[in-house]
Amino acid sequence: MPNIWVVGSTMVDMITYASRPPAAGETLLGDRFDLGFGGKGANQAVMCARLGADVTMVNAVGDDPFGTMTIDNLRAEGIDVRHVARIAGESTGAAPILVEPDGTNRILIVSGANARMTAIDAATAIEGATELDVVLGQLEIGQPVTTAAFRAARTRGAVTLLNPAPAATLDRALLDATDWLVPNEVEVAHLAATLGIAAGPPTDPSFLAAIQEATGARLIVTLGAAGAIGLGADGAVIRVAATPVVAVDTTGAGDAFVGGLAFALANGRDLASSMRIACALASDSVRRPGTQKSFPTADAARRLVRDSGDVPIPEHLPH
Repeated sequence: MPNIWVVGSTMVDMITYASRPPAAGETLLGDRFDLGFGGKGANQAVMCARLGADVTMVNAVGDDPFGTMTIDNLRAEGIDVRHVARIAGESTGAAPILVEPDGTNRILIVSGANARMTAIDAATAIEGATELDVVLGQLEIGQPVTTAAFRAARTRGAVTLLNPAPAATLDRALLDATDWLVPNEVEVAHLAATLGIAAGPPTDPSFLAAIQEATGARLIVTLGAAGAIGLGADGAVIRVAATPVVAVDTTGAGDAFVGGLAFALANGRDLASSMRIACALASDSVRRPGTQKSFPTADAARRLVRDSGDVPIPEHLPH
């Protein structure tokens, strides 16, 4: 099984289900409420762990009850928490989430202790790793922190995978340390704009090729219910459809995809097979409410991987 390190965020999700968003100044009666665990980093770590990877989380939480709950949840998922720091006087990251009946979600992120992570701590953690195949990052923590972790990973021969979410202008230093970029449709449009690339549909091969050339990283774009599209090492377009399902809540689908993709690539799958696995996991997750709660169980996740079919395992991970 691969050894995956996640340098990223943890959040406590406060999820409200309602018929519609309230208008400005309006108080609206919601349908129900749920408290769960999230943060893009933690979500992706959980998905990797349920697939059987050895996962280590690098993060910071507050000294509040949510911090204790977050660490306990990661441990329960089998994730190594030795590098999850507790910051005195700081709150743990929190994410109020509104989910509509069709599964559409609106999310507000309060970073809390996530914003207190340092580049030195992240690099030191990665440099001290006994085994290391893939390092995952997102944009819910400071980009210099992720950059330091990715640079340290590169010196160890590990693959770096960045989910550039939520959308933001990417530091050139972070792009230069990234092997794989996995944005969604909104994020890839924002990325193109910041790179000075003319807008285009995310399914346009020339648009994807321009972004891949400008960033220097391999590119996969998630397309929601339409699946995902990526460019092979030879520039060939690989398109994978999502499994048709009735969506209940799409909140954690992107993180299920990224976690599954990282696991599959680290486990030696080729790009097409990795994307099929990731799409299957993401499609399965939208059938249930919540974020990590919506992910398939360990047994179910591994069945989805087995059902995707085996491919030859290369000697080296694709950069």
